[in-house]
Amino acid sequence: MRYLFEEYAFDTERRELHRGANVVPVAPQVFDLLDYLIRNRERVVSKDDLINAIWSGRSVSEAALTTRLNAVRTAIGDSGEEQRLIKTLPRKGFRFVGTVRETTDEAIDDAAVQGQAPDLSLPEKASVAVLPFINLSSDPEQDYFADGMAEDIITALSRFKALFVIARNSSFTYKGRAVDAKQIGRELGVRYILEGSVRKALDRIRITGQLVDAATGAHLWADRFEGELGNVFDLQDQVTESVVGAIAPTVEKAEIERAKRKPTESLDAYTAYLRGLARHYQIDNSRQAIEDALRLFNTATQLDPNFAAAYGRAASCYAYSKGIGWFSGTAEEIDEVTRLVKRAVELGKDDAIALSASGWACAYIVGDFEQGAALIDRALLLNVNLAEAWHFSGWVKNWLGEPVPAVKCFARAMRLNPLDSRMAGMRTGTAYAHFLLGRYDEAASWAALALQYNPEFPAGLRVAAASNAMAGRMEQARKAIARLRRVHPTLRVSIIRHLVPHRRTEDLARYEEGLRKAGLPE
Repeated sequence: MRYLFEEYAFDTERRELHRGANVVPVAPQVFDLLDYLIRNRERVVSKDDLINAIWSGRSVSEAALTTRLNAVRTAIGDSGEEQRLIKTLPRKGFRFVGTVRETTDEAIDDAAVQGQAPDLSLPEKASVAVLPFINLSSDPEQDYFADGMAEDIITALSRFKALFVIARNSSFTYKGRAVDAKQIGRELGVRYILEGSVRKALDRIRITGQLVDAATGAHLWADRFEGELGNVFDLQDQVTESVVGAIAPTVEKAEIERAKRKPTESLDAYTAYLRGLARHYQIDNSRQAIEDALRLFNTATQLDPNFAAAYGRAASCYAYSKGIGWFSGTAEEIDEVTRLVKRAVELGKDDAIALSASGWACAYIVGDFEQGAALIDRALLLNVNLAEAWHFSGWVKNWLGEPVPAVKCFARAMRLNPLDSRMAGMRTGTAYAHFLLGRYDEAASWAALALQYNPEFPAGLRVAAASNAMAGRMEQARKAIARLRRVHPTLRVSIIRHLVPHRRTEDLARYEEGLRKAGLPE
């Protein structure tokens, strides 16, 4: 039987909950609880009813029942405050109050559930996505420059606390695609879409932009900005101010001034940095891309020794390399990361990108968790819309032994960047937080979702193996280990402590235990 409600499809035969095209990770007991509530939606079910049906009458604490109900609500986008779908009736029980359609029609299996992207609800703030700018220059190699223009405008808009701004990696999934603004608005959960183009010729540059209401498709604003190439940052500021004025006219002047900070005075350094960013977004499974990005960020700092963001990005290249298993960890490399972090922090006290990237490297490579967390927290104070800072913060909180806030950080990162190609990292981080909390079923579900994005993601395979093993699903655990050893043949339990940092020894011991049970050699 399949139950359809809102944008969800609840399949009792496959034991899957879908939201649009995505499978929502649900622990078995949580799934059973939701199943019981939906099947009995015509009446109020008591606590005793739930305990008898789900726990077979065993003694269950009030806290355990509340935890499972909260997990059900979270899975279907509800909450105890809103109670949109699951209503609590004091001293009586609970009832599923959503409108449900039942079907056994196999024809909708892929078409209705998997064939469309999920529609996201609109945030309370004015929300905007900046699409990749079209390169109108005669040289197609200038794509990196057009992309850089759009990314810098995303960064500037992100600094406005009155706005909700979709991260670069999600908005750039529409590059080269003819997609209706209304569809983009639904898929990203935003009200406004900024489109534009860049034409670069000799020492002149022209930027055009148009702002579209995603709900209606109406054009709210359009303009053209032209000037000398050396004034490119001033032109970006003009675009940013125009957009902000159109969708959030009450923004304070201080915020506008704060958004105008130039990353560098050197156009050559800026060009090297943009080329580095282009490679930086290709480094998921490419060692060459990491090396290229690092080289270009270092070139940017050589051309402008005061370029804070370039130092931070360079440090983060080492962290990405370690996460994939390509970091040798020599004393020279750690000293170099320490130097890059120090320079990024010295020069970028008000640069969220420099602080978040260097904070992650400080925690992961240098091993200073508290300093790394503090740098990332400072970055989020400066730019609450910086998705990668929320992503980094989630991992550092896991390493600090703070999995509950880690889950919230990853959730924020995924909402700001719902189509990111690095979703595997966010989902793996969420899985590991659940592992640390002893929720092995939830951890295994999130790890499985992470591996849908990247089946060879080492961290995802590690968490999948350990979680399934601790949950007693040895077949799945061994399969994950077999895939992991193909990706990382030299991995052993004894080197996990060097690969995944932990402040709490008990967290490391439990992780090692899970991997050992799954079959990873000592």
